[in-house]
Amino acid sequence: MTDIRTIQRSNGQTWRKVRLLNIWLDDLSVEEIVANLDDDVLFTANVDHLYQLQRNAAFREAYSAATVISCDSKYVKAGVVFTGRGPMKKACGSDIVPAYWRHHADNPEVTMFLLGAKPGVAQAAQERINRLAGRQIVVGAHGPSMNFVDDPAECDAAIDMINRSGATCLVVGLGAPKQEIWISRHKHRMPGVKLFMGVGATIDYEAQVVKRAPVWMRKLGLEWFHRVVSDPRRYAMRYARNLEFFWLITRDRLGRYNGAGIGGRNDQPTAG
Repeated sequence: MTDIRTIQRSNGQTWRKVRLLNIWLDDLSVEEIVANLDDDVLFTANVDHLYQLQRNAAFREAYSAATVISCDSKYVKAGVVFTGRGPMKKACGSDIVPAYWRHHADNPEVTMFLLGAKPGVAQAAQERINRLAGRQIVVGAHGPSMNFVDDPAECDAAIDMINRSGATCLVVGLGAPKQEIWISRHKHRMPGVKLFMGVGATIDYEAQVVKRAPVWMRKLGLEWFHRVVSDPRRYAMRYARNLEFFWLITRDRLGRYNGAGIGGRNDQPTAG
């Protein structure tokens, strides 16, 4: 099986889809993703996701149903190049979400619901986005409890809230793999939502309760270092375990990677 596919969407747009370990990445920039998102499930792959995808079957199943998987890491991008399948464009969830609502600020057919972050944070993000967009593009926000994904009653209440809001786009920031698995298991219960995004800490950034790394650090691929320094208890072990990534992509380049395969959902694969 080839490690590179050409995808043709129903709107006639085409682009490269590239395998790295057991996922298929879409070679799209932030602007290209925003322009093409429609009836989609968007996940944003980073090194930690790839670590967990080697171990978590439910996470792999959720990823296999995603229609767009962006490259959310310079190290993932470098991994594609290292395996001989590059180039690969980088598109972080924290860049995609603001680009999306700005792109649709004057489009009344697009509305959003923010699900995630600590109580009150999603509401703060809602207020800020609506103020900057100049309209009520975010029609609902909810910061669930820490036990949310394991509480059927709380899930039911949140889904009812989302459905009643009339949102066409659901932004989920519960952290991986919770957000991806939750979307995969419950998206069929939200028929009015066309676009699902699993985007980690993006709601925190939109509310400006957590500061992103300075632009110069992001350009150098050091946003991970900024996170470790800002919250060492949360991130230090996560980034330490991600050292496995470099071993895995070396095996992948040598044709010796034998992890669980993922085909990924596509519109119309063509020769490529």
